[in-house]
Amino acid sequence: MLFWHVPAPNEALLISGSKRQAQETQFRIVTGHGSFVLPIKQKARILSLALREAEITEDCVTQQGIRLNVRAVTVFKVGDDFVSIANAARRFLAEQDRMEELVGRIFAGHLRSIVGGLTVEQIIRERDRVAQEVKEGSHTEMEKLGIVVDALQIQEIEDTTGYITNLAAPHAAAVASQARIAQARADQEATEREQEAAALKAQYERDTAIKRAGFVAETEQANARAALAGPLAEARASHEVVQEQTALAQRQAELAAQRLEAEVRRPADAEAYRQRTLAEAQRDRAKFEAEGEAYRRTTLATAEAQAIRVQADGTAYAERTTAEAQSAANSARAESLKDGNQELIAANRVIDNLPALVDAAARGIAGSNLTILNGTEGVNQMAAGIVGQGLAILDSLKQSTTAVNRPAPSSAPPAAPPADEG
Repeated sequence: MLFWHVPAPNEALLISGSKRQAQETQFRIVTGHGSFVLPIKQKARILSLALREAEITEDCVTQQGIRLNVRAVTVFKVGDDFVSIANAARRFLAEQDRMEELVGRIFAGHLRSIVGGLTVEQIIRERDRVAQEVKEGSHTEMEKLGIVVDALQIQEIEDTTGYITNLAAPHAAAVASQARIAQARADQEATEREQEAAALKAQYERDTAIKRAGFVAETEQANARAALAGPLAEARASHEVVQEQTALAQRQAELAAQRLEAEVRRPADAEAYRQRTLAEAQRDRAKFEAEGEAYRRTTLATAEAQAIRVQADGTAYAERTTAEAQSAANSARAESLKDGNQELIAANRVIDNLPALVDAAARGIAGSNLTILNGTEGVNQMAAGIVGQGLAILDSLKQSTTAVNRPAPSSAPPAAPPADEG
Protein backbone atom coordinates (compact mmCIF):
# COMPACT_ATOMS: atom_id res chain seq x y z
CA MET A 1 0.00 0.00 0.00
CA LEU A 2 1.15 3.47 -0.65
CA PHE A 3 0.90 4.79 2.88
CA TRP A 4 1.54 1.57 4.74
CA HIS A 5 5.19 1.17 5.66
CA VAL A 6 6.70 -2.03 6.96
CA PRO A 7 10.32 -2.05 8.18
CA ALA A 8 12.65 -4.99 7.59
CA PRO A 9 13.54 -7.25 10.52
CA ASN A 10 16.87 -5.44 10.95
CA GLU A 11 15.39 -1.98 10.56
CA ALA A 12 13.47 0.44 12.71
CA LEU A 13 10.76 2.66 11.27
CA LEU A 14 10.88 6.15 12.70
CA ILE A 15 7.66 8.09 12.18
CA SER A 16 7.77 11.71 12.99
CA GLY A 17 5.02 14.32 12.73
CA SER A 18 2.58 12.43 14.88
CA LYS A 19 1.35 13.80 18.13
CA ARG A 20 1.47 10.48 19.76
CA GLN A 21 4.82 9.97 21.40
CA ALA A 22 6.31 6.92 22.97
CA GLN A 23 8.84 6.82 25.83
CA GLU A 24 9.41 10.51 25.78
CA THR A 25 10.58 10.56 22.23
CA GLN A 26 9.43 13.01 19.57
CA PHE A 27 8.87 10.34 17.04
CA ARG A 28 7.36 6.92 17.06
CA ILE A 29 9.47 3.87 16.67
CA VAL A 30 8.07 0.86 14.89
CA THR A 31 9.95 -2.46 14.61
CA GLY A 32 8.77 -5.82 13.55
CA HIS A 33 5.46 -4.69 12.05
CA GLY A 34 3.98 -2.10 9.70
CA SER A 35 2.41 1.25 10.38
CA PHE A 36 0.24 3.64 8.45
CA VAL A 37 1.97 6.93 7.65
CA LEU A 38 -0.18 9.84 6.79
CA PRO A 39 1.03 11.60 3.74
CA ILE A 40 2.24 15.18 4.12
CA LYS A 41 1.46 15.09 7.81
CA GLN A 42 3.89 12.39 8.87
CA LYS A 43 7.30 11.43 7.69
CA ALA A 44 8.89 8.01 8.00
CA ARG A 45 12.58 7.22 8.17
CA ILE A 46 14.45 3.92 8.33
CA LEU A 47 17.27 3.31 10.81
CA SER A 48 19.32 0.21 10.12
CA LEU A 49 19.73 -2.15 13.02
CA ALA A 50 22.12 -4.37 11.08
CA LEU A 51 25.49 -5.44 12.34
CA ARG A 52 28.35 -3.11 11.52
CA GLU A 53 32.11 -3.50 11.56
CA ALA A 54 34.75 -0.93 12.26
CA GLU A 55 38.50 -1.35 11.84
CA ILE A 56 40.77 0.45 14.27
CA THR A 57 44.38 1.18 13.38
CA GLU A 58 46.18 3.22 15.96
CA ASP A 59 49.79 4.05 16.85
CA CYS A 60 50.16 3.46 20.58
CA VAL A 61 53.02 3.94 23.01
CA THR A 62 53.39 1.33 25.72
CA GLN A 63 54.41 1.79 29.34
CA GLN A 64 57.99 1.05 28.26
CA GLY A 65 57.88 3.85 25.68
CA ILE A 66 57.83 1.46 22.74
CA ARG A 67 55.70 2.50 19.84
CA LEU A 68 53.27 -0.10 18.57
CA ASN A 69 50.89 -0.10 15.67
CA VAL A 70 47.77 -1.91 16.92
CA ARG A 71 45.09 -3.05 14.55
CA ALA A 72 41.73 -4.14 15.97
CA VAL A 73 38.24 -4.90 14.74
CA THR A 74 34.97 -4.16 16.55
CA VAL A 75 31.53 -5.44 15.70
CA PHE A 76 28.59 -3.39 16.87
CA LYS A 77 25.01 -2.47 16.07
CA VAL A 78 22.25 -0.18 17.18
CA GLY A 79 20.50 -1.55 20.20
CA ASP A 80 17.10 -3.18 19.76
CA ASP A 81 15.42 -1.29 22.59
CA PHE A 82 13.61 1.92 21.92
CA VAL A 83 16.07 3.98 23.97
CA SER A 84 19.06 2.81 22.00
CA ILE A 85 17.15 3.25 18.74
CA ALA A 86 16.12 6.73 19.77
CA ASN A 87 19.70 7.68 20.81
CA ALA A 88 21.16 6.31 17.61
CA ALA A 89 18.45 7.94 15.52
CA ARG A 90 19.11 11.33 17.05
CA ARG A 91 22.90 11.03 16.34
CA PHE A 92 23.29 8.94 13.20
CA LEU A 93 20.01 8.98 11.27
CA ALA A 94 21.28 11.52 8.78
CA GLU A 95 24.88 10.11 8.84
CA GLN A 96 24.47 6.40 9.19
CA ASP A 97 27.36 5.86 6.82
CA ARG A 98 29.75 7.59 9.20
CA MET A 99 28.73 5.47 12.15
CA GLU A 100 31.75 3.09 11.71
CA GLU A 101 34.19 6.03 11.53
CA LEU A 102 32.85 7.61 14.66
CA VAL A 103 32.76 4.38 16.63
CA GLY A 104 36.28 3.57 15.45
CA ARG A 105 37.62 6.87 16.67
CA ILE A 106 36.04 6.35 20.07
CA PHE A 107 37.58 2.86 20.39
CA ALA A 108 40.94 4.14 19.13
CA GLY A 109 41.10 6.67 21.90
CA HIS A 110 40.35 4.10 24.59
CA LEU A 111 42.75 1.63 23.00
CA ARG A 112 45.60 4.14 23.05
CA SER A 113 44.90 4.94 26.67
CA ILE A 114 44.82 1.31 27.80
CA VAL A 115 47.92 0.32 25.80
CA GLY A 116 49.84 3.21 27.42
CA GLY A 117 49.39 1.57 30.83
CA LEU A 118 50.64 -1.88 29.81
CA THR A 119 53.93 -3.39 28.73
CA VAL A 120 54.54 -5.02 25.37
CA GLU A 121 54.62 -8.46 26.96
CA GLN A 122 51.25 -7.87 28.69
CA ILE A 123 49.69 -6.62 25.48
CA ILE A 124 50.95 -9.64 23.56
CA ARG A 125 49.99 -12.21 26.20
CA GLU A 126 46.72 -10.57 27.37
CA ARG A 127 44.97 -9.44 24.25
CA ASP A 128 41.56 -10.43 25.59
CA ARG A 129 42.19 -8.38 28.68
CA VAL A 130 43.06 -5.36 26.53
CA ALA A 131 39.94 -5.85 24.40
CA GLN A 132 37.74 -6.25 27.49
CA GLU A 133 39.17 -3.09 29.09
CA VAL A 134 38.60 -1.15 25.86
CA LYS A 135 35.00 -2.34 25.77
CA GLU A 136 34.43 -1.48 29.40
CA GLY A 137 36.05 1.94 28.93
CA SER A 138 33.83 2.80 25.98
CA HIS A 139 30.66 1.28 27.39
CA THR A 140 29.24 4.57 28.68
CA GLU A 141 29.85 6.37 25.43
CA MET A 142 28.45 3.54 23.38
CA GLU A 143 25.37 3.46 25.56
CA LYS A 144 24.79 7.15 24.96
CA LEU A 145 25.12 6.53 21.20
CA GLY A 146 22.64 3.68 21.42
CA ILE A 147 25.24 1.21 20.20
CA VAL A 148 25.81 -2.27 21.54
CA VAL A 149 29.29 -3.74 21.02
CA ASP A 150 29.14 -7.40 20.24
CA ALA A 151 32.85 -8.03 19.93
CA LEU A 152 36.20 -6.28 19.98
CA GLN A 153 39.31 -8.19 18.84
CA ILE A 154 42.90 -7.08 18.56
CA GLN A 155 44.09 -8.63 15.34
CA GLU A 156 47.66 -7.43 14.91
CA ILE A 157 50.37 -5.68 16.86
CA GLU A 158 53.26 -4.28 14.80
CA ASP A 159 56.53 -3.12 16.24
CA THR A 160 58.48 -0.66 14.14
CA THR A 161 61.53 -0.78 16.46
CA GLY A 162 61.93 -4.55 16.24
CA TYR A 163 61.32 -5.05 19.99
CA ILE A 164 58.76 -7.77 19.53
CA THR A 165 60.92 -9.43 16.94
CA ASN A 166 63.94 -9.38 19.27
CA LEU A 167 61.75 -10.48 22.17
CA ALA A 168 60.59 -13.44 20.22
CA ALA A 169 63.98 -14.14 18.66
CA PRO A 170 65.21 -16.71 21.27
CA HIS A 171 61.89 -18.43 21.32
CA ALA A 172 61.73 -18.17 17.57
CA ALA A 173 65.25 -19.62 17.33
CA ALA A 174 64.32 -22.41 19.73
CA VAL A 175 61.14 -22.98 17.87
CA ALA A 176 63.05 -22.87 14.61
CA SER A 177 65.60 -25.30 16.03
CA GLN A 178 62.85 -27.59 17.23
CA ALA A 179 61.20 -27.14 13.90
CA ARG A 180 64.41 -28.09 12.11
CA ILE A 181 64.89 -31.03 14.47
CA ALA A 182 61.33 -32.06 13.95
CA GLN A 183 61.78 -31.58 10.23
CA ALA A 184 64.99 -33.61 10.34
CA ARG A 185 63.26 -36.34 12.34
CA ALA A 186 60.38 -36.21 9.96
CA ASP A 187 62.82 -36.40 7.05
CA GLN A 188 64.65 -39.26 8.75
CA GLU A 189 61.43 -41.10 9.44
CA ALA A 190 60.29 -40.38 5.93
CA THR A 191 63.63 -41.63 4.60
CA GLU A 192 63.42 -44.75 6.78
CA ARG A 193 59.86 -45.32 5.69
CA GLU A 194 60.93 -44.82 2.09
CA GLN A 195 63.83 -47.24 2.60
CA GLU A 196 61.54 -49.76 4.27
CA ALA A 197 59.04 -49.29 1.50
CA ALA A 198 61.82 -49.67 -1.07
CA ALA A 199 63.13 -52.77 0.74
CA LEU A 200 59.65 -54.23 0.92
CA LYS A 201 59.14 -53.39 -2.70
CA ALA A 202 62.48 -54.97 -3.63
CA GLN A 203 61.69 -58.00 -1.48
CA TYR A 204 58.27 -58.28 -3.06
CA GLU A 205 59.81 -57.96 -6.52
CA ARG A 206 62.45 -60.55 -5.59
CA ASP A 207 59.83 -62.95 -4.21
CA THR A 208 57.72 -62.36 -7.26
CA ALA A 209 60.69 -62.99 -9.54
CA ILE A 210 61.59 -66.14 -7.59
CA LYS A 211 58.05 -67.42 -7.75
CA ARG A 212 57.86 -66.53 -11.42
CA ALA A 213 61.18 -68.30 -12.03
CA GLY A 214 59.91 -71.27 -10.01
CA PHE A 215 56.76 -71.41 -12.07
CA VAL A 216 58.77 -71.15 -15.26
CA ALA A 217 61.16 -73.86 -14.04
CA GLU A 218 58.28 -76.13 -13.07
CA THR A 219 56.69 -75.53 -16.45
CA GLU A 220 59.96 -76.27 -18.23
CA GLN A 221 60.52 -79.38 -16.09
CA ALA A 222 57.02 -80.57 -16.84
CA ASN A 223 57.60 -79.96 -20.54
CA ALA A 224 60.98 -81.67 -20.36
CA ARG A 225 59.50 -84.64 -18.48
CA ALA A 226 56.75 -84.86 -21.05
CA ALA A 227 59.30 -84.71 -23.84
CA LEU A 228 61.58 -87.28 -22.21
CA ALA A 229 58.83 -89.64 -21.10
CA GLY A 230 59.31 -91.91 -24.13
CA PRO A 231 63.17 -92.06 -24.07
CA LEU A 232 63.07 -92.51 -20.27
CA ALA A 233 60.72 -95.46 -20.57
CA GLU A 234 62.97 -97.00 -23.21
CA ALA A 235 66.07 -96.32 -21.10
CA ARG A 236 64.43 -97.87 -18.02
CA ALA A 237 63.51 -100.94 -20.04
CA SER A 238 67.10 -101.18 -21.31
CA HIS A 239 68.36 -100.65 -17.76
CA GLU A 240 66.21 -103.50 -16.49
CA VAL A 241 67.50 -105.75 -19.29
CA VAL A 242 71.09 -104.84 -18.41
CA GLN A 243 70.38 -105.53 -14.72
CA GLU A 244 68.98 -108.95 -15.54
CA GLN A 245 71.99 -109.72 -17.75
CA THR A 246 74.33 -108.54 -15.02
CA ALA A 247 72.57 -110.71 -12.44
CA LEU A 248 72.79 -113.71 -14.78
CA ALA A 249 76.50 -113.10 -15.36
CA GLN A 250 77.08 -112.79 -11.62
CA ARG A 251 75.22 -116.02 -11.02
CA GLN A 252 77.32 -117.79 -13.70
CA ALA A 253 80.50 -116.40 -12.16
CA GLU A 254 79.40 -117.62 -8.71
CA LEU A 255 78.69 -121.10 -10.11
CA ALA A 256 82.11 -121.17 -11.81
CA ALA A 257 83.74 -120.06 -8.57
CA GLN A 258 81.88 -122.73 -6.59
CA ARG A 259 82.87 -125.37 -9.16
CA LEU A 260 86.50 -124.23 -9.02
CA GLU A 261 86.32 -124.29 -5.24
CA ALA A 262 84.94 -127.81 -5.14
CA GLU A 263 87.09 -129.32 -7.94
CA VAL A 264 90.42 -127.57 -7.64
CA ARG A 265 90.93 -125.53 -4.55
CA ARG A 266 89.69 -127.93 -1.89
CA PRO A 267 91.63 -130.97 -3.31
CA ALA A 268 94.71 -128.78 -3.59
CA ASP A 269 94.26 -127.66 0.00
CA ALA A 270 93.80 -131.28 1.13
CA GLU A 271 96.96 -132.39 -0.72
CA ALA A 272 98.90 -129.48 0.69
CA TYR A 273 97.64 -130.34 4.17
CA ARG A 274 98.68 -133.98 3.69
CA GLN A 275 102.15 -132.97 2.46
CA ARG A 276 102.53 -130.53 5.29
CA THR A 277 101.43 -133.13 7.86
CA LEU A 278 103.85 -135.75 6.45
CA ALA A 279 106.69 -133.24 6.48
CA GLU A 280 105.93 -132.35 10.05
CA ALA A 281 105.77 -136.05 11.08
CA GLN A 282 109.09 -136.74 9.31
CA ARG A 283 110.63 -133.72 10.93
CA ASP A 284 109.38 -134.81 14.39
CA ARG A 285 110.62 -138.35 13.83
CA ALA A 286 114.08 -137.11 12.78
CA LYS A 287 114.09 -134.84 15.77
CA PHE A 288 113.16 -137.67 18.14
CA GLU A 289 115.78 -139.96 16.57
CA ALA A 290 118.43 -137.31 16.91
CA GLU A 291 117.44 -136.65 20.50
CA GLY A 292 117.43 -140.45 21.24
CA GLU A 293 120.84 -140.84 19.63
CA ALA A 294 122.19 -137.95 21.58
CA TYR A 295 120.72 -139.34 24.80
CA ARG A 296 122.11 -142.76 24.04
CA ARG A 297 125.56 -141.36 23.37
CA THR A 298 125.40 -139.24 26.46
CA THR A 299 124.25 -142.17 28.56
CA LEU A 300 127.00 -144.44 27.12
CA ALA A 301 129.64 -141.80 27.73
CA THR A 302 128.39 -141.33 31.25
CA ALA A 303 128.32 -145.10 31.85
CA GLU A 304 131.82 -145.52 30.44
CA ALA A 305 133.09 -142.69 32.60
CA GLN A 306 131.38 -144.22 35.61
CA ALA A 307 132.82 -147.64 34.72
CA ILE A 308 136.31 -146.21 34.37
CA ARG A 309 135.93 -144.42 37.66
CA VAL A 310 134.56 -147.57 39.33
CA GLN A 311 137.36 -149.61 37.83
CA ALA A 312 139.88 -147.14 39.09
CA ASP A 313 138.24 -147.04 42.51
CA GLY A 314 137.95 -150.80 42.63
CA THR A 315 141.55 -151.26 41.48
CA ALA A 316 142.76 -148.80 44.09
CA TYR A 317 140.62 -150.35 46.81
CA ALA A 318 141.65 -153.84 45.74
CA GLU A 319 145.28 -152.87 45.71
CA ARG A 320 144.96 -151.31 49.12
CA THR A 321 143.02 -154.27 50.47
CA THR A 322 145.38 -156.68 48.77
CA ALA A 323 148.28 -154.88 50.33
CA GLU A 324 146.68 -155.12 53.76
CA ALA A 325 145.77 -158.77 53.17
CA GLN A 326 149.20 -159.42 51.83
CA SER A 327 150.68 -157.92 54.93
CA ALA A 328 148.40 -159.95 57.21
CA ALA A 329 149.04 -163.07 55.16
CA ASN A 330 152.72 -162.55 55.32
CA SER A 331 152.45 -162.28 59.08
CA ALA A 332 150.30 -165.35 59.31
CA ARG A 333 152.53 -167.15 56.90
CA ALA A 334 155.52 -166.36 58.90
CA GLU A 335 153.84 -167.70 62.01
CA SER A 336 152.65 -170.78 60.25
CA LEU A 337 155.99 -171.53 58.71
CA LYS A 338 157.43 -171.24 62.10
CA ASP A 339 155.35 -174.24 63.35
CA GLY A 340 155.08 -176.27 60.12
CA ASN A 341 151.24 -176.33 60.09
CA GLN A 342 149.90 -177.65 56.74
CA GLU A 343 146.54 -176.03 57.03
CA LEU A 344 148.15 -172.76 57.50
CA ILE A 345 150.33 -173.36 54.57
CA ALA A 346 147.26 -174.06 52.49
CA ALA A 347 145.62 -170.98 53.83
CA ASN A 348 148.67 -169.03 53.00
CA ARG A 349 148.46 -170.23 49.49
CA VAL A 350 144.91 -169.08 49.31
CA ILE A 351 146.00 -165.82 50.67
CA ASP A 352 148.73 -165.66 48.15
CA ASN A 353 146.19 -166.08 45.38
CA LEU A 354 143.64 -163.74 46.94
CA PRO A 355 144.91 -160.53 45.29
CA ALA A 356 144.81 -162.25 41.96
CA LEU A 357 141.21 -163.30 42.66
CA VAL A 358 140.17 -159.88 43.73
CA ASP A 359 141.91 -158.34 40.76
CA ALA A 360 140.20 -160.80 38.44
CA ALA A 361 136.85 -159.98 40.03
CA ALA A 362 137.48 -156.25 39.60
CA ARG A 363 138.53 -156.73 36.02
CA GLY A 364 135.46 -158.80 35.37
CA ILE A 365 133.25 -156.09 36.75
CA ALA A 366 135.09 -153.47 34.72
CA GLY A 367 134.81 -155.44 31.49
CA SER A 368 131.23 -156.55 32.02
CA ASN A 369 128.33 -154.78 30.26
CA LEU A 370 126.40 -154.01 33.50
CA THR A 371 123.76 -151.37 34.01
CA ILE A 372 124.24 -149.65 37.37
CA LEU A 373 121.11 -147.87 38.46
CA ASN A 374 122.47 -145.94 41.40
CA GLY A 375 125.45 -144.43 39.55
CA THR A 376 128.63 -143.94 41.55
CA GLU A 377 126.96 -145.05 44.75
CA GLY A 378 125.94 -148.34 43.13
CA VAL A 379 129.46 -148.95 41.80
CA ASN A 380 130.91 -148.26 45.24
CA GLN A 381 128.45 -150.66 46.83
CA MET A 382 129.39 -153.36 44.32
CA ALA A 383 133.12 -152.81 44.83
CA ALA A 384 132.61 -152.74 48.58
CA GLY A 385 130.75 -156.04 48.37
CA ILE A 386 133.57 -157.72 46.43
CA VAL A 387 136.20 -156.32 48.75
CA GLY A 388 134.03 -157.21 51.78
CA GLN A 389 133.89 -160.78 50.60
CA GLY A 390 137.63 -160.77 50.19
CA LEU A 391 138.05 -159.37 53.67
CA ALA A 392 135.64 -161.94 55.04
CA ILE A 393 137.73 -164.67 53.46
CA LEU A 394 140.80 -163.04 54.89
CA ASP A 395 139.23 -162.85 58.38
CA SER A 396 138.27 -166.46 58.18
CA LEU A 397 141.77 -167.35 57.29
CA LYS A 398 143.06 -165.27 60.18
CA GLN A 399 140.75 -166.94 62.58
CA SER A 400 141.77 -170.34 61.22
CA THR A 401 145.38 -169.42 61.59
CA THR A 402 144.79 -168.14 65.10
CA ALA A 403 142.88 -171.25 66.04
CA VAL A 404 145.74 -173.45 64.72
CA ASN A 405 148.23 -171.50 66.69
CA ARG A 406 146.25 -171.95 69.96
CA PRO A 407 147.38 -174.66 72.42
CA ALA A 408 144.03 -176.49 72.43
CA PRO A 409 142.53 -177.33 69.12
CA SER A 410 139.03 -176.07 68.34
CA SER A 411 136.25 -178.35 67.15
CA ALA A 412 134.35 -175.48 65.33
CA PRO A 413 134.23 -175.82 61.57
CA PRO A 414 135.77 -173.14 59.39
CA ALA A 415 133.55 -170.24 58.31
CA ALA A 416 131.86 -170.75 55.02
CA PRO A 417 132.65 -168.29 52.33
CA PRO A 418 129.94 -165.64 51.67
CA ALA A 419 127.64 -166.17 48.79
CA ASP A 420 128.37 -164.24 45.62
CA GLU A 421 125.84 -161.36 45.36
CA GLY A 422 126.99 -160.40 41.97
